[in-house]
Amino acid sequence: MELEPDLAARIEDPDTWDGDELAYLNDRSYAPGSKAGGWPAWGLTDPEPVPCSACGARMTPLLTLASTEWTDESASWTPLEDHGTSPTPAMLQVADAATLQLYACPTDPNHPHQARVQ
Repeated sequence: MELEPDLAARIEDPDTWDGDELAYLNDRSYAPGSKAGGWPAWGLTDPEPVPCSACGARMTPLLTLASTEWTDESASWTPLEDHGTSPTPAMLQVADAATLQLYACPTDPNHPHQARVQ
């Protein structure tokens, strides 16, 4: 999916990021933590499509299990009632404080699911 040219230009221009180059990444790009659906976090590399092994369709995020629900950098996503509490309320740890992402085929739910650890 292509962004509108005006939006793409604003994202590329750090001067539009409210003076904080991490504001987009941590405050606006995706909600951190465990969730159903939504947008997955980028890992150590740029995002790559996850193709279905049965039909080749681009798989969609089904479930994300995260070791932490928020960080100091992503505090804008922290529920108000949880400010000042542990970012690991479920006491879940995936690998070495990573995130497990499960993907499903949008064309046929019977196709094999795939997992990624970021």
